[in-house]
Amino acid sequence: MPAEWEPHAATWVAWPTCTEDWAGCLDRAEAEFVELVLALAGSELTHVLAPVEVCTRSTPASLAAHPRVRLHPLTTVEAFLRDTGPTFVIASDGSPLAIDWTFNAWGGRYEDSRRDDAVAGSVAALAGVPTLRSDLVTEGGALEVDGDGTLLAVEATLLDPARNPRATRAELEGLFESLLGISKLIWLDASIEGDDTGGHVDTLARFVAPGRVASLPDCRSRLREARDARGRALEVVDLPTPPPIALRGRPLPASYANFYIANRSILVPQFEVPTDRDALEILGSLFPGREAIGIPCRTLLRGLGSVHCMTQQQPACDPAR
Repeated sequence: MPAEWEPHAATWVAWPTCTEDWAGCLDRAEAEFVELVLALAGSELTHVLAPVEVCTRSTPASLAAHPRVRLHPLTTVEAFLRDTGPTFVIASDGSPLAIDWTFNAWGGRYEDSRRDDAVAGSVAALAGVPTLRSDLVTEGGALEVDGDGTLLAVEATLLDPARNPRATRAELEGLFESLLGISKLIWLDASIEGDDTGGHVDTLARFVAPGRVASLPDCRSRLREARDARGRALEVVDLPTPPPIALRGRPLPASYANFYIANRSILVPQFEVPTDRDALEILGSLFPGREAIGIPCRTLLRGLGSVHCMTQQQPACDPAR
């Protein structure tokens, strides 16, 4: 599995449709989503899964006219394609492969969302990429790689009894070695308030280069004690923590670790709080060759995710390699 900063053939996203997530504010969620798509399309080809009516009758003009936006008439329950879509990897012969993890709605938390287990196969078919179905129950947001043999993951997520009741750490390490090409799994033990996934790593700690991780406070001590697949000590870059954000008393999982690395930009969630600017400057400084773009996510966050949760990269590959 290539690192996210390696070249992409495209990014895949899904239109927000769940009125339960965005009750009374779906129009604002859609507007923020359109900003995300336009920022992505400024950098690379962007595939959008959307309801038929959006594709045929109500496509925003800014998307309909964009040369790097492709709309596909496919409705999903959830908009968080990081978790429901496939994990694209590069096979040993250089050809693309889409891993279709088993999706059970984050450990059975949302019954209707189980239907999205079919989304990964549909995305792979649209991409023209062969699929490898896995019995492992997980989501893309639970997996963070450096492209150099190291994987970060949260133990409570992958070993969740509602996901993989009989799995062991050793079994998972072997499985990810064969499927993702990793040789070292660094296990973390943390989660942020409001996270309904059981502790997805993409809200906690993210590789920004081999041997370098941007992290929230709860993971820093374990990361600083770890060694990666090459035996390197990890340099840990501190990310700010936004002030608490809640909806009717329920905490929302706002995290600047939920950024996305596109081909020519880095997209940073913005929550209309004072720490937004600091996060944008810090992450921008880590990617000097990319433009740092703030993506409004205050409304999208009501669905309990933001920029990284909504995006799924399709790596570029050379079949002749």
